[in-house]
Amino acid sequence: MSLSIVSQLPERSLAIAQARRELIEGESPRRTHGARGVAGIDPWITRSWQRCIDAGRRPQQRVQFDPVSRSAGNDVVERNRALVAAARPVIEQLSRAIADTRYFAVLTDAEGIVCDVGNLPDGTDAASRYARDIGRIGIDLSERAIGTSAIGTALAEQESVWLHRGEHFFDDTSVYSCAGAPLFGPQGDCIGMLDLTGVQVVERPELRHLATLSARNIENMLLMREPCELLLRLAWPGSSGGEASEGLLCIDAVGSVTGANAAARQMLHQPLPLGGQPLHFNDLFALPLHMMFDAARRGDAVLEVPLWSGLRVQVRPRYGGGVAASASPSAGNRPRLRDVEAALIRKAVADARGNVAEAARTLGISRATVYRKLWRGRPAGTTD
Repeated sequence: MSLSIVSQLPERSLAIAQARRELIEGESPRRTHGARGVAGIDPWITRSWQRCIDAGRRPQQRVQFDPVSRSAGNDVVERNRALVAAARPVIEQLSRAIADTRYFAVLTDAEGIVCDVGNLPDGTDAASRYARDIGRIGIDLSERAIGTSAIGTALAEQESVWLHRGEHFFDDTSVYSCAGAPLFGPQGDCIGMLDLTGVQVVERPELRHLATLSARNIENMLLMREPCELLLRLAWPGSSGGEASEGLLCIDAVGSVTGANAAARQMLHQPLPLGGQPLHFNDLFALPLHMMFDAARRGDAVLEVPLWSGLRVQVRPRYGGGVAASASPSAGNRPRLRDVEAALIRKAVADARGNVAEAARTLGISRATVYRKLWRGRPAGTTD
């Protein structure tokens, strides 16, 4: 351990202890609302402390890590099957990256219930037992259950956080140090969080950055599994790109946006359904949809596409996408007639390069029927 780290540890511990005396044990804890808390404690921590105080809790109360039945654990995994499947390879990579630090990864759903865990530290010592206390699928690690932690705080604030030892509200959880980052689904809703936790370990605030990047990777894995006609990879011109900063946008056969990752939402100003009405490709890009289908069919590497804002983005279109889109029905899981019908209509629209009128003529049906089958809820009067 470097001399600089050693010299910082007592100062950090004293700062946390001083903040606890002023903000938790003091006579006026409510004064902490607003800007950065006393002694450099981050404001999301003081807000969480205040919520615990408002709920009538005291730091000395015992935290019970109740056992979880096998059936309850299985139910959690089943409810979060897509999230767990997308996160598993990322957690495996994380476990290798942090193996020598005695930190481990925990995945929870949006309620703070654990649905997957990375490799826990080996051993029979107290630190290993503390790790096993929280490293169980199905256990509730929300703020309502264990007070201030990276899990509850990241879910409440919906941003990445770092907490060390006494920054946890309860004395029983002050053995943990943890980084947390929220996870957002293809529609932009918070669906869970990723946590990196250590027990009685050296403070590693850089893990906040690692948790954030890993959370973005999980979100991208989820989006890549979404069935769509076009998957658009977005980058700013001149950008070196890379998976961490790359925008991903899912487009269906008639051009509506069915999913976007965080980078795409930021680049294109939240390209998500609003008020129940789907956003259309033509609302974002000053380029006809059929040209994007043409580029995907030709396999063009990169297109420079104008936005209505006057900005330009580089787009790499991929034709088709998603695990569900490529899966073949088994004999025991035959598709319904309406699903087959919808698939044929989607193929006709794709073959027509997004031209709904041409697809309708090919199928011998009206354009209105195409829209009714494939895009319920599209605003009246919208043209393709």
